[in-house]
Amino acid sequence: MKLEEAQQQFIASWGAFGSHWGINRTMAQIHALLMISADPLSQDDIMEKLSISRGNVNMNIRDLIDWGLVSRIIIPGERKEFFSAEKDIWKVATQIVKERKKRELDPMLRLFDQLEEVEGDKKDKNIKQFTETVSNIRKFGLQADKMLEMMIKADENWFLGNLLKMFK
Repeated sequence: MKLEEAQQQFIASWGAFGSHWGINRTMAQIHALLMISADPLSQDDIMEKLSISRGNVNMNIRDLIDWGLVSRIIIPGERKEFFSAEKDIWKVATQIVKERKKRELDPMLRLFDQLEEVEGDKKDKNIKQFTETVSNIRKFGLQADKMLEMMIKADENWFLGNLLKMFK
């Protein structure tokens, strides 16, 4: 397979995977393009390579910057802004976990904290069932939170080594 064909396949596949980690296909394709590019790219470069509009590039670049996956690069003598993605896949995965945790798990845990405090007779079977279910889901969420925090703080080699031990 020639490089250009392999690059296109990578970009398309990464774009499809993006929906699994909470970002849209175009955002993931831009991220993929920037990850495999040896040099920072301008909006015009991205528009041309992915055949997408300036507005689409602009909106998705802003989101990628907000996610901490892409950085603005200033090139002396250039008037255009350029963009580059983190190339270290461990850092990329860790950043995605941080963002998903912040956007999904943290609000869910806050909600379940509130729901556990339902008013009424704790002996009532409906209240008892509700609070028990909410409490169990909250406990599961807290365990997931601890595991994600451990992954975020872990050194790549330590984490992978311990992960492999779990599967032995």
